[in-house]
Amino acid sequence: MKLNEITDNAGARKHSKRVGRGIGSGKGKTSGSGVKGQKARSGVAVAGFEGGQMPIYRRLPKRGFNNIHRVAYQEINTGRLQQAIDAGKIDAAKPIDAATLIDAGVIRRTQGGLRLLGRGAIAARIAITVAGASKSAVAAVEAAGGTVTLTAPASSAEAAQG
Repeated sequence: MKLNEITDNAGARKHSKRVGRGIGSGKGKTSGSGVKGQKARSGVAVAGFEGGQMPIYRRLPKRGFNNIHRVAYQEINTGRLQQAIDAGKIDAAKPIDAATLIDAGVIRRTQGGLRLLGRGAIAARIAITVAGASKSAVAAVEAAGGTVTLTAPASSAEAAQG
């Protein structure tokens, strides 16, 4: 093998089409873009247009309902609370509320209020104040000798601001 005999494999390099170089080339004048109009110009893609076929966003039915008054709760499980207590982030002897959990770095924000859920075991005796709690979470906390106090949830307007 000699240096002057080295070549690319057949088809390894594709040359770009030279458009707009006369009618004899087959890609002269309009350069394969048809005649005038939006799509003859550069940088155009008509979003959602499928060549006159009914576009997919109109073929598929609308489903569901978005409730604009829905309150989005920040959820925390009893197991996560126990982890934070074991790690020393939260003092189980003091009352626990959303502000305490944010300061400890357990949650980032409260959204529309804090909701306690019952996944995971809790052994510590805690007094927690939340906007909502599941029956299993309340049962788990009370079985450990603690208490769950429910507050009125924040309105959706307050949740949007906070």
